[in-house]
Amino acid sequence: MVLAAVIREEIEVPEGVNITLSDEVNVNGPQGKLSRKFIYPNITIKQEEDKVVLETQFPKKQDKAMIGTIRSHITNMIHGVTDGFTYHMKIVYAHFPMTVKVTGNKVTIENFLGERYPRTAKIVGSAKVQVKGEEVTITGINKEDVGQTMANLEQATKIKGRDPRVFQDGIYLTSKE
Repeated sequence: MVLAAVIREEIEVPEGVNITLSDEVNVNGPQGKLSRKFIYPNITIKQEEDKVVLETQFPKKQDKAMIGTIRSHITNMIHGVTDGFTYHMKIVYAHFPMTVKVTGNKVTIENFLGERYPRTAKIVGSAKVQVKGEEVTITGINKEDVGQTMANLEQATKIKGRDPRVFQDGIYLTSKE
């Protein structure tokens, strides 16, 4: 049985994107700038010409998993600063007409299932939320911020104490770009 002494992953850096490595990974692109700190003792992050290289020597199972995780995070950062992330959601109601408004860093949902008090969902980080009629669009360069904002909206309209097969009101994800 032969053990792999070194595992090496390479990430291609597209044209127009600058990556700098210090104690954190900084990614600059046409859409903006993202930075993130990766602390994992057995993995080294290096930069070669137009690539970012992740390397570990004598890897254990956890080291292999972390290389894949860090590779995904860096790829998402590159995709975010080049194209950005867009999630589309739909406002669905059958019983009571719902009103959704963006105020500051919160989304306010009024008249959800006829409730007197509005429900709120937090907008995380640099994500931007737009409401047009029945459509809600969430955009941003950080995938985690956009995804968490979408999850906050879905959770704010979660139905408790009623049959979800009958009361299907809420705000639901329809597509990701």
